[in-house]
Amino acid sequence: MNLTIENILLVGSLLLLVSILAGKTSYKFGVPTLLLFLGIGMLAGSDGIGGIRFDDPQLAQFIGIVSLNFILFSGGLDTNWAAVKPILREGIMLSTLGVLITAVSLGTFVWCVTDFTIYESLLLGSIVSSTDAAAVFSILRSKSLALKTNLRPTLELESGSNDPMAYVLTIAFLTLVINQDQSFLSIIPLFLQQMILGGIGGIAFGVSSKYIINKIKLDFEGLYPVLVITLMFITFSATDFVGGNGFLAIYICAVYLGNQDLIHKKTILKMFDGLAWLMQIVLFLILGLLVFPSQIIPYMGIGLLISMFLIVVARPIGVFMSLMFFKMKLKRRFYISWVGLRGAVPIVFATYPLLAGIDKANMIFNVVFFISVTSILIQGTTLSIIAKWLNVGLPETQKKLSATDLLLAENPRAEMKELLITPNCAAVDKNIVELGFPKNAIIAMIKRENASIIPNGLTTIKAQDTLIVLADRPKIFEEVNTVLKKEF
Repeated sequence: MNLTIENILLVGSLLLLVSILAGKTSYKFGVPTLLLFLGIGMLAGSDGIGGIRFDDPQLAQFIGIVSLNFILFSGGLDTNWAAVKPILREGIMLSTLGVLITAVSLGTFVWCVTDFTIYESLLLGSIVSSTDAAAVFSILRSKSLALKTNLRPTLELESGSNDPMAYVLTIAFLTLVINQDQSFLSIIPLFLQQMILGGIGGIAFGVSSKYIINKIKLDFEGLYPVLVITLMFITFSATDFVGGNGFLAIYICAVYLGNQDLIHKKTILKMFDGLAWLMQIVLFLILGLLVFPSQIIPYMGIGLLISMFLIVVARPIGVFMSLMFFKMKLKRRFYISWVGLRGAVPIVFATYPLLAGIDKANMIFNVVFFISVTSILIQGTTLSIIAKWLNVGLPETQKKLSATDLLLAENPRAEMKELLITPNCAAVDKNIVELGFPKNAIIAMIKRENASIIPNGLTTIKAQDTLIVLADRPKIFEEVNTVLKKEF
């Protein structure tokens, strides 16, 4: 069946409905939901029962880039800086040196076992060198894994920040495959340009986005998430336009915004969480439609060999070498090695060789697809088992809620106090967003004269107001009192 304007909405909505229902059912059986979304796309494709003919790598790449924008931005918003800061160096090493070592070691192996040239082999290694943010975020959170020490922030920081490195390596080695006369050293300026401009762009747009969100006064609360989406795309496209890495920029921008006081922050976080899930479903469905299962079968043998080498050898080498200068228990290193999930991102990156028209493009795409499927199937289904085996997991009851978890909770278990604002309090005539309120406390209501006000970030605190404050534990009220009375 060919997709037309008349039936695309019907087919698309039915696929989304089936995916959501299948995802709900799959959790009970321990099957990763992302794999179900991919399978539904394949079943709906031309080789499946749906018979939908979709063979447009350029459109799939566009949808993939847009989807990754939402997935990375949502992951960045949910990244708690206080949890990430202690393991920042480890995360950066994993997302840069770890990705490079994984790409080179896997590429060398591919060069030895196939008829690929060295640059074609390194291109394949680069495409699958990074862990997939969509897979890691969704699987860790859907399984509600409680991990010891800073293990979970390390995994989420790595998966959210290592796609830019893999993207740079993919573009660099693709350039070398196309232009055989260029030297390996020619890609170094490209790498430095992408990373430096991407980092600067992320910080600059993060700071300016906070200012715009908090200072602009929109008439409707629902427009604030739309504003943030606009700023997200501007961050990506403007950074990419000047030669920087747009993926790195939007992740840094989102991490900054997620740890700031924003107007209607709860609404923004909830909407991005829903959009991230929508984009994950759409992305895996589209990639499932793009794949022809009959074309994968001839590459299953070599695909399985490369996939096993990646999981058992290349990924652990990358992890252990990039973390060799840090003090970390051996069991933690092994678990980080195992959570090297490959998902949609490598498949999206594999569309670049297809569009470039290189000789081995079709084989690379099918092998990459097989690697992603086996990674989600083998590693994604065993995260809880391996965590228990390595003794790096915690009982669910001991799992600490992040500030975002508390903010999004509909009925948080919290302490409540009424605090009177006296005329000498420093908070008088200040907007709530300007107070620097503790992350684990919220102003639920303001009593002013005979009225009760439900506040937002732009609400101004007045003398003689009584604030109804909720906090997750009594000790937080000491910080609240300090904020309300300190001199600004």
